[in-house]
Amino acid sequence: MKRIATIGVYGFTVATFVQKLADTSVQILLDLRQRRGVRGAEYSWANSTRLQNMLATAHIDYRHVPALAPTTELRQLQYREDDRQGVGKRTRIALSPEYAERYTREVLDPFDLGALVAELPSGSTTALFCVERDPEACHRSLVAARLHTEHGLPVIDLRPD
Repeated sequence: MKRIATIGVYGFTVATFVQKLADTSVQILLDLRQRRGVRGAEYSWANSTRLQNMLATAHIDYRHVPALAPTTELRQLQYREDDRQGVGKRTRIALSPEYAERYTREVLDPFDLGALVAELPSGSTTALFCVERDPEACHRSLVAARLHTEHGLPVIDLRPD
């Protein structure tokens, strides 16, 4: 059976990130970021080239899926709501309802998840990857929920210990 995991950057070290993927038998990581970088030295390991090299060493396939990334406009919408609530990207605990509705309508609805699921190997675990620690604070939770409800894929959220 195909399975989905979600994972972010914040709260992990490079070692704990790779270990969490290995412990969950992740075979493919789908990078759902538009901009594949993370600011600050603490998370430089998650910048695209370093991440891809690290995953290759761990025998985990990498795939960038820009069509599932939020647009700059959508990210700015969420940042404005974060500012209104006095939270930052690293401390956000939920997506704004407007962001979730628009991401679903503008990005997720037009995307052919069936084709994506068909490409995933049987018996594999695929990780949906972005930066936020908690999936509830990230668009990857919307993708994971759709994969669960429409394609019956079990979902596990990977968090730092």
